[in-house]
Amino acid sequence: MSLRRISPFLAVLLLSAAAQGEPTSIPVLSFDDAVARTLAKNPTVAIAEQETKRALALVEQVRAASLPTLSATAEGVFLDAPRTEPPSVPVAPGGTNLAEPQNQVVLGATATIPLVIPAAWVKWAHSRDNVNVARRSEADVRRQLAVAVAKTYLSLVAQHRVVDLTKRALVTAKAHYDYAHSRFVGAFGSRLDEVRAAQEVSSDATQLEVAQSALYALQEALGVLLGDERPFDADPETQLLPSPTMGDALQTAPVLRTDILLAKEKLYAAKHVARDDWADYVPYLIATGMPFYANPPMSTLPTTGWQVQVLLTWPVYDGGLRYGQAHERATLVAEAQLTLEGNLRQANSDVRASTVALDHADTALVSAKDAAAKAQEALKLTTLAYKAGASTDIEVIDAERVALDADTAAAVAEDNVRESHLDVLVASGRFPASAQ
Repeated sequence: MSLRRISPFLAVLLLSAAAQGEPTSIPVLSFDDAVARTLAKNPTVAIAEQETKRALALVEQVRAASLPTLSATAEGVFLDAPRTEPPSVPVAPGGTNLAEPQNQVVLGATATIPLVIPAAWVKWAHSRDNVNVARRSEADVRRQLAVAVAKTYLSLVAQHRVVDLTKRALVTAKAHYDYAHSRFVGAFGSRLDEVRAAQEVSSDATQLEVAQSALYALQEALGVLLGDERPFDADPETQLLPSPTMGDALQTAPVLRTDILLAKEKLYAAKHVARDDWADYVPYLIATGMPFYANPPMSTLPTTGWQVQVLLTWPVYDGGLRYGQAHERATLVAEAQLTLEGNLRQANSDVRASTVALDHADTALVSAKDAAAKAQEALKLTTLAYKAGASTDIEVIDAERVALDADTAAAVAEDNVRESHLDVLVASGRFPASAQ
């Protein structure tokens, strides 16, 4: 084989070897299946679910302060000798003058019952609010992951298009090289035409390698998002749900978007805490009951008995702690209110921007497809003219490059339409539906 034929054939061989070296059993998932599997298996979702369970566990801990408690005690006393009352101390009939026995066991129990304890009650209610916040936060995490996997999935669809276009360009360049080479061998063409054609084959083969590498990287990224140890591929025929109008999107965003619902839940929880400041200033009442058993009994401690104590506590002055807590709670309410207002403004802006972007993307796609069609037609005409001797080899190569660039621009325009379509669904809160 002559040296002038090594370059294009080497490119084709490298292309074949790369294609054989790539994984051939990458499973293909539909768009809905990819989103569903991500929400079911991604570790970030599992962590968010654990945070919700942690919030529920904190409710159990806080609730304990409002419920009765019971504890048991056992005491053993061992002396060198028993202690008795002096003889001058009268002893009741049937009683004993034993003050402390040499060996004694006292068994008892203590039951503490919070009768009126408003501060603990309101903290119990606040902890339940935190569970709702954790659930809203979990839903927002699910939304963010769904958006991430959706964008990766759509990028995969677009990258498949780029790979296909580059393969087609390589086939065209290879056909042009074969023709230029046959002309040169037959003494009808020049060495320059053959070299230029060979260079175009190598260039397209390089671009194909880069495109296939990017495709596999996206397949691996999709697998990571799915919480799996292997890559996954996308279905090129994916169709999204219809996009809402701007008016409908502006109406649904405040009631469907998980970030706004989370901000609303945080504001409600902050207001609830601030509203219950009164509980820090009222008295609380606790009852304590203590039954016991002593063996042997003493003059001051019968064999069995019980004791009940009722304690009323009214915090009068605490050094300004409660006032500082009230000021902090008011600040948290203001911060939550500002966060919600900012999220609402951002949601409205997202809806308007994504809707306008979708309109422009649709228009750009029409123009890009028209340009790609004309570029392909120009390539065919230039190739025919070259074969008829009416144009030069450089014109064919330029037409090939322009056609590839136009096809790539059309693929990018298609991806922009899909991305803009997804952005409208996300901005309106309609994607993903399962994150609510």
